[in-house]
Amino acid sequence: KTEDKKLGGVSIYLCVSLQGGVDNEVSLTAYITITLLEIPLPVTHSVVRNALFCLETAADEKENHVYTKALMAYAFALAGKEEKRKALLGSLEKEAVKKDGSVHWQRPGKEPQVDLPYYRYRAPSAEVEMTAYALLAHLTTQPAPSQEELSFASLIAKWISGQQNPSGGFSSTQ
Repeated sequence: KTEDKKLGGVSIYLCVSLQGGVDNEVSLTAYITITLLEIPLPVTHSVVRNALFCLETAADEKENHVYTKALMAYAFALAGKEEKRKALLGSLEKEAVKKDGSVHWQRPGKEPQVDLPYYRYRAPSAEVEMTAYALLAHLTTQPAPSQEELSFASLIAKWISGQQNPSGGFSSTQ
């Protein structure tokens, strides 16, 4: 579905189709908020302020999908909303898959694939994307990330680098 939104007199056409197997308004709002903050629009801009209000309300819900939490954590990191960022990262850490000295996230209900001796399994793009958003949320903070956050981020980066294909790319479409 395509929506026409006005931003400072300019029409923005939003295509409502998300990666990660999550198709809801909260994820779409987080994607758009991230984009606006990366432009960068200030957090005081009315569109950004309204989007952040929606995300803050949604962040308090218990039933958020892990992919949505990763998006929201990064959006709050960009907006400088440290308490919300930390709360979401704490929730994400409880759902993290910690294996072989690395950390990543996977969609609920997805069984992890087994590595075969002659073939290294690479995660689907949704897992790479949400893990990358979680990494960005860990590293995007003011002041700079703590040593503890950097150590945890290095475990995430280790998993992401292991997902590279022989050409150096990823299965992700993002």
